[in-house]
Amino acid sequence: MMRAMTLRRIGAPLTLEERPLPAPGLGEVLVRVEACGVCRTDLHVVDGELPNPRLPIVPGHEVVGRVETLGAAVKGLAIGERVGVPWLAHACGHCPCCQEGRENLCDHPEFTGYTRDGGYATHLVAEAAFVLKLPSAGDPVALAPLLCAGLIGWRSLKMAGPGGRIGLYGFGAAAHIVAQICRFQGREVFAFTRPGDEAAQRFARSLGAVWAGGSDEAPPEPLDAAILFAPVGALVPAALRAVRKGGRVVCGGIHMSDIPSFPYRWLWEERQLVSVANLTRRDGVEFFAVAAEAGVRAETRRYDLADANAALADLREGRLQGAAVLTP
Repeated sequence: MMRAMTLRRIGAPLTLEERPLPAPGLGEVLVRVEACGVCRTDLHVVDGELPNPRLPIVPGHEVVGRVETLGAAVKGLAIGERVGVPWLAHACGHCPCCQEGRENLCDHPEFTGYTRDGGYATHLVAEAAFVLKLPSAGDPVALAPLLCAGLIGWRSLKMAGPGGRIGLYGFGAAAHIVAQICRFQGREVFAFTRPGDEAAQRFARSLGAVWAGGSDEAPPEPLDAAILFAPVGALVPAALRAVRKGGRVVCGGIHMSDIPSFPYRWLWEERQLVSVANLTRRDGVEFFAVAAEAGVRAETRRYDLADANAALADLREGRLQGAAVLTP
């Protein structure tokens, strides 16, 4: 038997359930979960802000675990090996985007914790081709946030371009990881938090931010690029006003409230507004290599699996510094 925190109705609390241990199918592995990060995307699933989740569903896509059983035809993985199970659970490999090497935009994808059961559990089944090999040593709680906050942060940073002054709006799980990468790369970080959140601003400075202030403030100098991790559409015009001519604003979230209208002159002078969608397996390989070299460390708060609702509530209300992580 296994245990899982299950969402059966949108907006309802997760329920702790026991169920038979699943058997991996062709090309799949059964993973025993060591830790699973709590991501804002999980909130969007639970709160109904992402359409058509497969219900009932076990959320969670920042999964660190050990391979417990190999399905038929699985090669390159061994029982007991540590792996990560990220958001992208499957890509078809045949649609135009997949053929172009953009599997993050696959026409027929599956997503962990959204269309197939995720890591708020003691075990999960994953497609072997889409798990990431992880170092066997190290704390699984510290590794878990890297599986989405880190990966999406990395893809967002690549999308932002090579500029030296990077603004991060919403200094949570993803931003505190990206800030460490920026510092390693010799960039300057400007952190934007909820107005008046002095604790978050101190946290940003402790990670090397050269400036930290409220999202209602202007930075002391124009930014080369800004990345929005806060799902607040009203921050888009503010970020456009904060970047220099030719600068870029990257929306890193999967969901955002509506963007209000704003004068064209705030976008003019070749400023760019782009979004990031999902991730690729190549992102994972690149990011974990850079994270190891940079010595990235995730700030975490651990919760028991049965306390997943409390972790989601703390994330929703902005009571976390860093990332929440569940352990079975």
